[in-house]
Amino acid sequence: ETLKAFDREVNAFVDYMFGPRDTRVRGWFLLDSYLPTFFLTGAYLLCIWLGNKFMKNRPPFSLRPHLIVYNLGITLLSFYMLIELILATWEGSYNLQCQNLHSAGEADIRVAKVLWWYYFSKVIEFMDTIFFVLRKKSSQITFLHVYHHATMFNIWWCVLNWIPCGQSFFGPTLNSFIHVLMYSYYGLSVIPSMRKYLWWKKYLTQAQLIQFLLTIVHTLSAAVKPCGFPFGCLMFQSSYMATLVILFINFYIQTYRKAPSRTAVKETPATTEIKNGFHKDYFAAANGLQNNKKAQ
Repeated sequence: ETLKAFDREVNAFVDYMFGPRDTRVRGWFLLDSYLPTFFLTGAYLLCIWLGNKFMKNRPPFSLRPHLIVYNLGITLLSFYMLIELILATWEGSYNLQCQNLHSAGEADIRVAKVLWWYYFSKVIEFMDTIFFVLRKKSSQITFLHVYHHATMFNIWWCVLNWIPCGQSFFGPTLNSFIHVLMYSYYGLSVIPSMRKYLWWKKYLTQAQLIQFLLTIVHTLSAAVKPCGFPFGCLMFQSSYMATLVILFINFYIQTYRKAPSRTAVKETPATTEIKNGFHKDYFAAANGLQNNKKAQ
């Protein structure tokens, strides 16, 4: 009873903040109450903290078959959402510059159903981080990574409840396309024989930045020439996307533009052990086992 009372208070508060919800999505899984989304996000953050503690003195897991299946699954889901969003918006004759929430009839419902899967995919993608934890890839668990995963799931709960179609279609359409490229890359990179063919990793970050910028332009276009889509939602989405642009630019500079320091660049001594044509440290680094104590 206490939890139910708390649930009513929380939902009354969000309704007070954002106004009446879209009745077309009432009763859809996870949407009527904010608490499941909130608790799942809390569990995600807790798993990162506890998982790192658990793995601290343990060897990393390989998880190769799990990663292949997981990345293939996300790739197929992203491809489905991409195609379905294109078909649904085409059916509803969506206006690319600005599309309101109610003029397309059944096509709006079709778009909303795809966007629900987009929202649900954000909780599935929490596994990206969990796999990093289990594989001891702590360098991948950056502020940008955790911020993006945690906030997207919560933001899309709000989107589905108040603006589940119309102008909301554009970002997920672009993002689904990027995710087809990204998760197919991740899946293939797990297979050693495929790594030499994977040349497009650097361009994935560039594509993500272009995606964010195009989404900002598309969002603001509806503010310049309104069509009835809520103005406050347009401003929030533009602001949030701006934070991602800043963080991704910083990530790109740190990863691809920053020259390595002189102390970090060391030639392999001629007397160092070579195994199968590779320096032994290559295998240690590739398996996430490199001991950083030497650098200290």
